[in-house]
Amino acid sequence: MRHVIALDVGGTGMKAALVGDDGELLHRARRPTGRERGPDAVVAAILDFAAELHTHGVERYGEAAAAAGIAVPGIVDEEQGIAAYAANLGWRDVPLRALLTQRLGIPVALGHDVRTGGFAEGRIGAGRGADRFLFVPLGTGIAGAIGIAGRVEAGAHGFAGEIGHVVVRPGGIPCPCGQRGCLERYASASAVGEAWAAACGDPDADAADCAKAVASGDPNAVRVWQEAIDALADGLVTALTLLDPRTLIIGGGLAEAGEVLFPPLRDAVRRRVTFQKLPAIVPAALGDTAGCLGAGLLARDLLDSTDLDPDSTDPSEVTA
Repeated sequence: MRHVIALDVGGTGMKAALVGDDGELLHRARRPTGRERGPDAVVAAILDFAAELHTHGVERYGEAAAAAGIAVPGIVDEEQGIAAYAANLGWRDVPLRALLTQRLGIPVALGHDVRTGGFAEGRIGAGRGADRFLFVPLGTGIAGAIGIAGRVEAGAHGFAGEIGHVVVRPGGIPCPCGQRGCLERYASASAVGEAWAAACGDPDADAADCAKAVASGDPNAVRVWQEAIDALADGLVTALTLLDPRTLIIGGGLAEAGEVLFPPLRDAVRRRVTFQKLPAIVPAALGDTAGCLGAGLLARDLLDSTDLDPDSTDPSEVTA
């Protein structure tokens, strides 16, 4: 059975799958990144995990994976196959595509985690059929993926879509990026959790607890939640003014609040638009599997392009 390896590397854990030609997830697995042991250990863990998946494919399906796709956080040079920088993982300029190609002996595609998740949402998820979409996951931070006619825009230097670092409250809360008042300091799941923990006096409270308190009518929770929604709406209106997406896909942990989030968010965005066209604002469809599914799509697309071009480079010759 022809299949590909799909690997989604996060700050603390890795999700992986073997994906068949029809998109079926044939095998799933998870591993810790081991980031507490340093960047070299993280790279070694990725290579070992990919090799395990490769071996499993041979043993279970009688043939090796035909290609692999990997999604990683931080700054990614997808064209050169280099994981340029990731603060959470501590690496710089890792030639990850070349390392995986050498270890596995198959073609490898490298992508940015959020853009790869957005790619999956655009092709098989909530953005399916939309020629222009913006995917915004609200998690520990906030990033974005700009979907244009079946592809996701990386930008000239790999920074496209960093909506979390749009300043929505000038002079506000300091951000690790060096600015003050960035969107993700007010509307990410971690920011909402911090604000609610302070408001309710429970240091262990998180964004999910805040959403539950909002649903029960707690006035302090409603205040915290509305402040986050107002900041998010300000950031989203800036983005839609620049990008004019047809569909705005909201994902990540905060989107799990469902109806507690989406009706007030739609109202807040609607109140702010003037001449702009209001996009459909919808929840992501793929949940935390988006990055892994997107990595599988990258691998399958790479394989398809290799099949179409018999003169393409031999995988053993690929360098970053």
